[in-house]
This record gives sequence, C-alpha cells and structure tokens, in this order.
Amino acid sequence: MNPLDPRDPAEGPELRKPHEMIVMIPRSKRVTLTGRRLYNAMLQVAQARLAAMDAMPQADFMFEAPLPALLRTTGSSGEDRTAAKRYLREMRGLEVDWESTAPGDGVKWRGFSMLSEVAIEVRNGENWVSWSYPPSIMTVLREPQRWASIDLDVLARLGTYTAVALYEICARYRDNPSGLTSRKPAAWWSDALNQAPGGADRREWRKFKSERVRPAIEEINRETDLEVELIEHKQGRAVVEVQFAVRRRLAASRTGAGLPEPVDANLVLRAESLGIREIKLEGLLTEFSDERVRQQLEVLERRVANNRLSPLDNAYSYLRTLLRTETVAATGTSAQPAQPLPASPPRVAELVRPAGERDMPPAAGSAPTAGRVEIDPEVQARWLNARIAEVRQELVMLAPEERKVWVDRAIQELSAKGSLSAIIVRRASQGDVLHGLLGSVVVRLYASATHGENWNQPPASLLLPLP
Repeated sequence: MNPLDPRDPAEGPELRKPHEMIVMIPRSKRVTLTGRRLYNAMLQVAQARLAAMDAMPQADFMFEAPLPALLRTTGSSGEDRTAAKRYLREMRGLEVDWESTAPGDGVKWRGFSMLSEVAIEVRNGENWVSWSYPPSIMTVLREPQRWASIDLDVLARLGTYTAVALYEICARYRDNPSGLTSRKPAAWWSDALNQAPGGADRREWRKFKSERVRPAIEEINRETDLEVELIEHKQGRAVVEVQFAVRRRLAASRTGAGLPEPVDANLVLRAESLGIREIKLEGLLTEFSDERVRQQLEVLERRVANNRLSPLDNAYSYLRTLLRTETVAATGTSAQPAQPLPASPPRVAELVRPAGERDMPPAAGSAPTAGRVEIDPEVQARWLNARIAEVRQELVMLAPEERKVWVDRAIQELSAKGSLSAIIVRRASQGDVLHGLLGSVVVRLYASATHGENWNQPPASLLLPLP
C-alpha cells in the first residue's frame, strides 16, 4: 500500500472492525449467517467511503452498493439474494447489544438497531442497497480507536454463524502478547456466539460447546490464519469461566477450493461510476486478477478525467484493452489490441501519466517525438499521488461555497462528455465530491486553474532523457 495514494483506504476487502462492534448479541430476533456476513461487507464499504471523505457526512448520509457485489464479498452466491433482501428489510428493526471484549468494558450500546435506514431499488435490472447507520456507529467506524483487522476473504470461508462470531473475537487477539482472550462467564460466551437471543432459552454450556463451539474451532483452525484453543476454568466440576488461546498461523490452508472468490464491492462501485456494468466487470475479473483490474481501473478514471483527450465511446472496451495490452507486454507476445487507444499529444505533461497509458504504441500516422523525456514509473506514481493529495487538501480547506464552484464545473464537464451517471450525481448531492471519477475531475479543474496546466508535471530533477 502506498501511503501517499489518497485512494488506498478504499482498496481491499479488509474491515477495521471497532472493538465496540466485535460482540453482537441479538436481543429481538435471530441473526442469520448470511445476514452477519452481509453486515460486515456493508461496514467495509461504508468504512472505505468514510476514509475517502474529508469530513464526517450528515446524519442522513446513505451508503450504497450493488447487492450482488456485497453478496460475493461475503462468499455468498446469487441464490442467497432472496434471503439477503428479506434480511436487509428486517435489519433496521433488529436490535442487538454491542459489547467490547475488553475486561470490565461490558455493554457499549444496548438495544441499538443495526441500521438506521435501508432501501433496495432496481437500477438497470440490478438490485442496489442504500443504507445508513446510527451516529454513534458512524463515529467509531470512521475513526476507530481500537480495532480488529477482519479479512472478508477469510471470513467467507467459514460456514457457521458460531465460527464467524468466534473468529471475529479471536482476530482481535492475534497479535496480543498473552495470546489469550478475556475470561468471561460461560453464559456470556453462549450469548456472544449464538445467533438467537439467549436469556431463559439459553443452551446449557456443555451442550452448546459440543454442538457449536468445538466444530467452530475445528473450522477456524482449518480454514483461517488463526489457531484457536478452548480453555475452561472450573469450580469443582462446573465450568464457570471460558477463554480462548489464539495463535497466528504462518500460512492459512484453503480447502474450500470450490468457493467463489469474494469480490470487493468498492471495485464494482467504481466501475459502475464509469458506466461499466457489473456483469461485464465479472468477465474481466475472471480473465484477469482483481488487483490488475483495480490498477487499470485507476488508469481509466484518469483517462476519462483528462479533458485534453477525446471522450471515450466505450469505457468497458478501453479497460479491456488496457488489461490485454498489459498482458501482452508481460508475456512478450504480440497481439492486436481489441480497440486502438487514443494517442496523446506529444508533450512532456502527457508522458507523466499511468504506465498503462504511457506504454501504449502511438496511433497510426503519428510521428515520433524527438527529445522526449521519461520518468521512473514508481517515482512518478509517488510524486503524482503526493501532488494530488496536496491539491485535495487545498480543496478541503476551501469554504463550501468555493468548493461547490469546482464541483459544479466538474459535473458540467462530465455531463458534456456523457460520463455523468446517477451514482455520481447522488454522491455529489451527499457531499462525497473528492472521491472516484468526480474527485479526479474536481482536482484537475481546480489545480489547472490555480497552479497552471502543468500542475501534474514533475520537476526536471525527476525526468530522464529517453534513449
């Protein structure tokens, strides 16, 4: 991860789950395995969006993502859509107790609804989810003081609710020097690892351990990066307190080879902003790796935001060409690109651009440019990311009405190019204006007017003559 890249917080399927949200004890009704996985995926999407914003949004801010992408992020299939839709509708009214696992912390929030609001709508024949959280959850989600790193890819391998709940608790202790979770009464663990409300109907620990906990431990030890061991503390023959020993494994095995690879919902959201439907993105993710698609998607975003070049007729074809051309360059074979890429004007400013574009051959009929200069790709990326971060910070410091001027200009430009989607309009209305394609255009327009057209041109000390 490049610390200078303002887009980094939005990448990857890892959730920094606040300690206050590790233990979720149902109060009103049963929580399903799909529901808990889905909720984690929604938290990860929301956290990525919040990290990309420069201030806490309004209380009524709605996050959004395609339902199929959220399901695949959890490792679920399309067959779970009906259940997921039903669960989402119930989630607003489903009350839980949130507890910290730290000794003496106890209940953090009692009787909180999991969501403040949730809606499902159909866009272009696809189910999209919009949701919001209670303000307290928004605060700890955006800036958690203490958290556990939850890899949604690893979480998707677990097939029982108890295994998921236990893994999340143990993940907090993976780097703890003692290697031990807190000691809690056996009844507490029964409630924390059970998907149904406890109380009078709580299962006896001996039976719950045999039926749920031991199979969950075996699954965690087999499928994840952790090795967990049950420790019981007794008074006489009665188990009064329970804790778990947690060790990090050097390499996690993966026996569930038949499981679908989780898809980062944020990746789908970025592609949708560019007009690339999820069904087409799926084909690219199957043919290429997630990481390569993510890298070239960023190239595409910068290409679309560049007003020096002619508008793209087909963003999907352009992205596919970038990926296939990259493959050709890596293998050393020759192949004809699926769609010729527009040639850039022969000037230094255009040589300082993502490698995926820089390495493209010139268009037919264009003459080679004498005296060109080149820049090391890694140095270029670091410098440009730092420069973009500086400009973004300048925009953050502007008064809202001044920043709105540049946002309005960016929206007008995207509209004129045919690149203005409903998603971009909605994000702009919610104040999320410095992220994704819209953010790229806002940064470029402001920087070009304030710092000159060569604002993104590195200093001469970084440039090297081409042979």
